[in-house]
Amino acid sequence: MKIALLGGTFNPLHIGHCMLADTVVRELGFDKVLFVPTYIPPHKVLNSPVSPEQRLNMVRAFCDSAAIDGKRYFEAEPCEIERGGVSYTIDTLRYVIDSYKLDERPAFIMGEEVAAQFDKWNNSAGVASLADLIIARRHPDNNGVDVSGFSNTPSDAYLEDYKDESLLENFPYKYTMLQNPIFPVSSTEIRSRIANGKSFRYLVPESVFNYICENNLYGIKK
Repeated sequence: MKIALLGGTFNPLHIGHCMLADTVVRELGFDKVLFVPTYIPPHKVLNSPVSPEQRLNMVRAFCDSAAIDGKRYFEAEPCEIERGGVSYTIDTLRYVIDSYKLDERPAFIMGEEVAAQFDKWNNSAGVASLADLIIARRHPDNNGVDVSGFSNTPSDAYLEDYKDESLLENFPYKYTMLQNPIFPVSSTEIRSRIANGKSFRYLVPESVFNYICENNLYGIKK
């Protein structure tokens, strides 16, 4: 089975994440994409009162709703939240390889803005040795929405996303560049939209929209 991992805070999961995973399945021939919500990301401080379990539940809701004729192409993998502490990809890859008893290397999906700072990761060489790397096209754009007060804060030596994408020019590992459609939407923008009573319904899957409303997340105004 060909498995790819897509990690992130998913705070909340949005249509860009969904389209990215679908592109990997349909255009690169993967059997399944595992969505892996982080517990504590090593590269930023989260700006949100939403719990890790709620973020995981939103991912689960989407994966459950996305099954086609009983076949599940997407799965929520809770290992990082169950493990607790700072979430390192190298640990997750080792867990997935062992637990899923894979007969071939998994793939790891990352956006351009993440790949640009891949050298700062914990054991990035180890990650590259265990997984085939897929880099997805991204685009920084908040659609004119003021996201000040809703952005996450970079940790340690990490830069703000998109601060220096030129670093990708010297990316030292073999990778596949995914020709995915670019949706100029971010979780930060969505959190801002929700808190300020702006439209956001069609920026997230319906299952995620319903979960946000039912659980009064992100300061939603009803």
